[in-house]
Amino acid sequence: MNDRYTLLKSVADTISTYRNGALEKPTPEHVGRWLEQFTPENQLPFIREFDHVLKKTFITEASIWQYLNNLVTNAELVGSDSRSFWLSANFLNIQLNGHSQTEMIRCFSNCLMSTFGFSTRDCGKVGGDYIYLDDIMFSGGRVKNDLVKWITTSAPQQAKVHVIVAANHSLGVFLTNRELDKVIAESGKNIVIKCWRIFTLENKKANKHVSQVLWPSMVPNDEDVRRYINLPHRYPLELRQPANVTVEPFSSEEGRVVLESEFLIAGAKILSKVENPKPSLRPLGYSGFGVGFGSMLVTYRNCPNNCPLAMWWGDSSTSSGALSWYPLLAREGYSHLRLGRIFNAL
Repeated sequence: MNDRYTLLKSVADTISTYRNGALEKPTPEHVGRWLEQFTPENQLPFIREFDHVLKKTFITEASIWQYLNNLVTNAELVGSDSRSFWLSANFLNIQLNGHSQTEMIRCFSNCLMSTFGFSTRDCGKVGGDYIYLDDIMFSGGRVKNDLVKWITTSAPQQAKVHVIVAANHSLGVFLTNRELDKVIAESGKNIVIKCWRIFTLENKKANKHVSQVLWPSMVPNDEDVRRYINLPHRYPLELRQPANVTVEPFSSEEGRVVLESEFLIAGAKILSKVENPKPSLRPLGYSGFGVGFGSMLVTYRNCPNNCPLAMWWGDSSTSSGALSWYPLLAREGYSHLRLGRIFNAL
């Protein structure tokens, strides 16, 4: 078994539960077909680094279950009487877009049932803490929009809210806290918000040199990339300085550069075929700045559009046009029939 096939199989195994039941189980051949679209001479180092990173950034249902199950009896969260805490807790189901909150509530309900014999439907009392569940916080826009509406409408005069996610990004946390603090002050309510997560990834502009997302240190010598970089951008790319030490989740600076360059080239190639794309649709993922968000976090449920376009963009049944890229992790509901609506949504 050669090194290339071993890596293809390793990636396929890592993402084996991705959208389980909705998509065919990933195979080495599926990963190989996706890989063939990248620069030929860089495919082996690219897939080697991608395999390394994905092992740390693909969030399985089992890992979320373990995290939530540990929180059920976490004394820092629930105090000395965890059963009473959860029976009093009010679970917010207020997500304006998407289904991740519903799924997280389902998972947490199973954890409560396993530990105490009751579910989230049995919980909730006046004066109890409020629980906002979601999978990952990227830009923070979803959490912010959901809680702003709740705070200004149905939130009580006094409340403590626990925002529970598997992971978040430092810039999203900063922007969300800043906006929520402002809204709370304007509302005249006494609301305290605390965030719980397994880990936080650094992606603030001020800390770009030690960022933990894809943030290029160089512009590849590629026509599509040069054309994209030269477009007018309100917040153009500011290159990071190459790191002297290894920054998680990457294996090395050399491996990181290959990953960043190849995803940037592929993303620019994809966008070159899209007619009038939204400004926030960027090579390294949906974002308002630089060449894209650059997240590598994927859950078993879906691949966020904050990840590089080359991970999720495209339609496997299309051989030409804007959607002709073969996706590794096809997003839920993504179809060429919805192309216009996708661009409008972005």
